[in-house]
Amino acid sequence: MEHKRKIKLTPADVHEFVTSAEKCDFDIDVFYNRFIVDAKSILGVFSLDLNKTLTVQYAGIDPHFEATLNKFCVA
Repeated sequence: MEHKRKIKLTPADVHEFVTSAEKCDFDIDVFYNRFIVDAKSILGVFSLDLNKTLTVQYAGIDPHFEATLNKFCVA
């Protein structure tokens, strides 16, 4: 089952987000418009426009990652 969440990151948040994603044993994608990057790539996440709301798509469940997403979640 695919999950999608909307998040907003500042440059200071990227390290925490990527570190949390790296601990998951499933794929996590972050995208904005047609740009899609691996959430486990700090350079990839920094290449996105952090002024915009980003969409995170993932297929697994990890309580620590969910808690991290909740910190950055937007309505």
